[in-house]
Amino acid sequence: MFGELLNRTYEVLIWIERWLMDPGTIMQLVALALAGSIAFVLDRALRPVAWRLVPIIPNLEKLLVYAKPLVLPLLWLILAAAAIAVFGQFGKARDILEPAARLLTVWLLIRAASLFIRNRELARLFAILAWIIAALKISGLLDPTVDLLDAVALTIGKTRISALMIFTALLTFGVMLWLAILVSRVVEQSINRFPTLTPSAQVLLGKFARWSIIIIAILVAVSSLGIDLTALAVIGGAIGVGLGFGLQKVVSNLLSGFILLLDRSIKPGDVIEVDGTYGWINKLAARYTSVIARDGREHLIPNEDMVTHTVINWTYSSTKVRRHIGINVSYKADLKRAMDLVLEAAIETPRVLADPDPKCLVRAFTTDVIELELRIWIADPHNGVNNVASDVLLKVWDKFKAQGIQFPHPQLDLHITSLEALDDPDVQQKLAAFMSILQAKSKS
Repeated sequence: MFGELLNRTYEVLIWIERWLMDPGTIMQLVALALAGSIAFVLDRALRPVAWRLVPIIPNLEKLLVYAKPLVLPLLWLILAAAAIAVFGQFGKARDILEPAARLLTVWLLIRAASLFIRNRELARLFAILAWIIAALKISGLLDPTVDLLDAVALTIGKTRISALMIFTALLTFGVMLWLAILVSRVVEQSINRFPTLTPSAQVLLGKFARWSIIIIAILVAVSSLGIDLTALAVIGGAIGVGLGFGLQKVVSNLLSGFILLLDRSIKPGDVIEVDGTYGWINKLAARYTSVIARDGREHLIPNEDMVTHTVINWTYSSTKVRRHIGINVSYKADLKRAMDLVLEAAIETPRVLADPDPKCLVRAFTTDVIELELRIWIADPHNGVNNVASDVLLKVWDKFKAQGIQFPHPQLDLHITSLEALDDPDVQQKLAAFMSILQAKSKS
């Protein structure tokens, strides 16, 4: 047996040696390698020329992004086809060039399809399946493989389920779902280009179109396999029961999402505050609302919470927002001068609007301080509302220091009616606090 294996191996090696040493084989391999080399050189030479034309020809840059991966296999295929024509003209063998041209065609189609498949794993799976089918087709093993898959079958009642049927079903479903997602993405982009539609309407129509196209694609894939669609009524009833018992929150979030889109209470770009979360809406999804906070964290808030909880929309009808900033001054300060300086600080802050103009009001005379309140308006709450208050207060600090306006200090009055009262612990504690304040005042 071992000797027979050696003889077979020797025969294969002899055949390979004769095949490689055949002049016709060598000519075809040289022609194929030469075509690939020329295609590679032309691909590298055409790239800088094409990029020089980008400023001249509109939309050429977008076209080059898609055309760049296709140039090399396309040029190689054209040159290989030219070599096949030349060999045929002189009656030479083409048993290597023709299969190579088929493989180049498969390579070109795989690259073209991969441009529209964004998922890397999905694109890799598509490439593997395409190469396997192409290899089986070129080698003549495709029909036997199909017959083998069809022979592996299981009969349940009157239904015959084969491996070929399962493979075809999965392939059909995957292709239809991918096409549906691709078409829905194009439809959503087209809807977003309509300037007359509000952002909420764009999101609503886009999601409606996406789900409609996906459902239609699934129904087409199911019907193409010979499955009666009326049988899905039972499955639909079971799904309805499951929704009623186990998926209440999911359905509630989905319906709440449509309610938010219909009543347009919030929309992408709005600055909102809900349950202590402050930020701007990045996306309205089917189940959740994406809110990006000022610290960069993205909060995924269920749509049900957006409907049932109190939501503060800072930009619902207008982007103008009024901020109230409290400022305290001492009784020894020039009150009118202090109010003028506060207004100057507000006017000098870039984000504070001049219309409506800032206002400085006297709120109260307390035991220790005079309470002032500065009211300012800003038009960009998405850039933050606390940082603008910090900018104003910093300018107020500089102006008060420059003009000698005193900030208030804690006041403490101590009345001693008799020397015997000094023995009281409470009196001693107050006296110690008073002395510490005096020491701190003397050091300053």
